[in-house]
Amino acid sequence: MTFNSNLNGLGDRASSGGGAGGGGGFGFGGGNRGGGNGLLGLIMGIVGSKFGLPGIIVVAAVAFFAGGGTGLFSDGGSTGTPGGSGGSGTAASGSSLEHCRTWQDANAYDDCRIEGTAVSLDAVWSQILPAQTGITYTEPAVKIGDGTVNTGCGTASTARTGPFYCPGDRTVYIGDDFFAQLKQMGGSDGPFAQMYVVAHEFGHHIQNLQGTIGLSDYDNAGEDSNAVKIELQADCYAGVWASHADSGENAMLDPLTDEQVSQAIISAQAIGDDAIQRSSGSAVNPDNWTHGSSEQRQQWFLQGYQGGTVDSCHQDFTR
Repeated sequence: MTFNSNLNGLGDRASSGGGAGGGGGFGFGGGNRGGGNGLLGLIMGIVGSKFGLPGIIVVAAVAFFAGGGTGLFSDGGSTGTPGGSGGSGTAASGSSLEHCRTWQDANAYDDCRIEGTAVSLDAVWSQILPAQTGITYTEPAVKIGDGTVNTGCGTASTARTGPFYCPGDRTVYIGDDFFAQLKQMGGSDGPFAQMYVVAHEFGHHIQNLQGTIGLSDYDNAGEDSNAVKIELQADCYAGVWASHADSGENAMLDPLTDEQVSQAIISAQAIGDDAIQRSSGSAVNPDNWTHGSSEQRQQWFLQGYQGGTVDSCHQDFTR
């Protein structure tokens, strides 16, 4: 089991929306569930294009990473600005989180695991962020579900964007169907791989609180770009959380095993820009990178996991 009896507060931390077209619905719609080839077709339609977003948006955790895509968001929302497992079940699309009440639920259902991870992330970051940086931690909202969502960064379908964090409304948007897609891409759908995805998005929220997220410029890609540095730092922050989440008498996670950590590493490697480019049949071109190579992504996750501090994730951003 991953979570233990120290996990409390399920059912209240995250919210779940309805189906496509509803005001609160979001996720990975059924139209993209046709297996690996269909997913790769979706991904490669996005790879190589640049972010032309109506506001600052950080899309993360999927191969959609290789460059995002113009048109992922429409102008249906206000413009956002910075500062403002194997064996697990999946709840029905558009369902509420009423079935997420106990730590056992977080170990049994993907959407409950997302919520449980958010609770753990809050507990860890509320302690280490002020202690290490003097910055007060505030919780981001978390929304789980299928369909289209209106956000502070515009209107989006996470079937195209993947999980993402919107600085404009300080909200993490994620569909639990994503995890099956991640496995099709060569990643893991194991419990800790799922937690890594959520923790990466929370990493962008930490950057928002630090005031650095606005430095990312996805229109200026490249292996040394701010876009890549922002994404690698979010991977590192996911590792920092992991290094603390199973420690102390109030830890909500049982001690992590090497196999569990490897789930995150495998997933980080699967969504590297170079891996995505190869899967498309294209030559590896670092000039188009926006999220970093497979090696960099697993390296920065491990750097945070082994270092355990915000400083271990320091990046020299171009200002």
